[in-house]
Amino acid sequence: MSILHTVNKSPFERNNLAACLGHAEAGDAILLYEDAVYAALPDNSFSARMSDAAKTCKLYVLGPDLEARGFDPAGVLAGVTVVDYAGFVDLAATNKAVNAWL
Repeated sequence: MSILHTVNKSPFERNNLAACLGHAEAGDAILLYEDAVYAALPDNSFSARMSDAAKTCKLYVLGPDLEARGFDPAGVLAGVTVVDYAGFVDLAATNKAVNAWL
């Protein structure tokens, strides 16, 4: 069973997403919320790392946090799944552990 990694800080201000990607194992899930949602958008300096991570991990982003920042959930990178709050709860319940990268 996999681990759910949650990241809430912008990858452009902190290194917690980079650290998460360095420790996540194949099959793990990574959920971006709050300011970490910027990493799920195309055409930025983190896009290539996210695309690489999508090859081995399941990537998710919290849709309401995208919308709160003025972004269309349909415009996220390929390989990133948009979830709502219920989806966040489902991810936490279906993984063996949750690791919050603060």
